[in-house]
Amino acid sequence: MSAATHAAQIGPNAITRVAQALPHRVGALATRELFQRAGLVTYLQNPPERMVDEAEVMRLNAELRRALGGPAAQEVAREAGQLTGDYLLAHRIPRAVQALLRVLPARWAARVLLAAITRHAWTFAGSGEFSATMGHCVQLTLRNNPLCRGWHSEVPACDFYAATFERLFSELVHHRARVVEVCCEACGGDGCRFEVHW
Repeated sequence: MSAATHAAQIGPNAITRVAQALPHRVGALATRELFQRAGLVTYLQNPPERMVDEAEVMRLNAELRRALGGPAAQEVAREAGQLTGDYLLAHRIPRAVQALLRVLPARWAARVLLAAITRHAWTFAGSGEFSATMGHCVQLTLRNNPLCRGWHSEVPACDFYAATFERLFSELVHHRARVVEVCCEACGGDGCRFEVHW
């Protein structure tokens, strides 16, 4: 699915949940300095409530990696992804739908959840392209991924997405659902591909 309709915009969770996850790891002052260097310090006082320019999210992720180093930045991104999943469960996915998914067989629930994620991919893919398939496992693919665009890493670097997907699948599809990024553009892959197993 192309994100062209809402090109170059990403939902505010990609910023607000980083702002939520960062202070208890580095402190309020270091959080403010990091957001200042990313040109986003105003968001600490006035968190965005609407879609934001993907360039802002890219700057924040680049600054996270520069300031904290890859492994620590990935830990923050993973926590921000989990918090994003919590937010979606609390505010974006109707309770009745959640109740239905939890009683469906896992493969059926996965199909319903995948359809919803695909419909709403414009909220997290920015100018990237999202697709999803079901085979022996669920595969989620994001090409031209703005969160790792221009970044080079020895290990997959899209912990924000992996953690968000894992939170949703483990809550709504199967409690043992785990998401692993098996291919990443930051590592030279042709896309960022996540596999969901349970």
